[in-house]
Amino acid sequence: MAGEKILVVDDEEHIVELIKFNLETNGFKVVSASNGIDALKLAKHEVPQLVLLDLMLPGMDGYDVCREIRRDQSISTMPVIMITAKGEELDKILGLELGADDYITKPFSVRELVARVKAVLRRTRVQYIDKTFTFDNVNIDFQRHNIVKNDKKVELTLKEFELLQILVTNKGRVMTRDFLLDKVWGYEYVGETRTVDVHIRHLRQKIENDDKNPKYIETIRGIGYRFNYDGE
Repeated sequence: MAGEKILVVDDEEHIVELIKFNLETNGFKVVSASNGIDALKLAKHEVPQLVLLDLMLPGMDGYDVCREIRRDQSISTMPVIMITAKGEELDKILGLELGADDYITKPFSVRELVARVKAVLRRTRVQYIDKTFTFDNVNIDFQRHNIVKNDKKVELTLKEFELLQILVTNKGRVMTRDFLLDKVWGYEYVGETRTVDVHIRHLRQKIENDDKNPKYIETIRGIGYRFNYDGE
């Protein structure tokens, strides 16, 4: 992981310096921005491997920055960890629904923050199975991290792709929410299984023909999810 570039976005200079010092001590390169507008420009120009994004920013808040990152195809899979003084559940859920990969609340332990950065970066380097999988009108290329539906490319976030990969490669088996949370977010993640539900909903919207009546990603009430496909 040494040498990977991290974009730190926070309007509090002392926090930026604290994070910068500790990330550089761990071998990372750091670029920073103090507002949302500059953050987007740097994300596109520097193409960092990960963004540490505060929510309360001048000009454009962190929610809008995350939303714009996910809309821009050139950087849409860029991992984002949100950092904020807010600790309410609704704030966390909104951040996750916008595509954040993780969420940490101020005040935070620097060691925990660095651990989460490393965990997210490890997941971005997952070596996917060297094969493709096709169902209905959807084709998945695990090696190239590419999904096509009805001859059009489908943009998935890293978490959405990882969830889909686990479900597809275990088709027919029930995957519990806790199992999915651990496999995709890792043991360092202190979160809730609601996180899984949010990402499953996004997945259905992108790959199912009718996300309100999903054919492939089935909810097993009180347990988790199962991918249904018999090859026909």
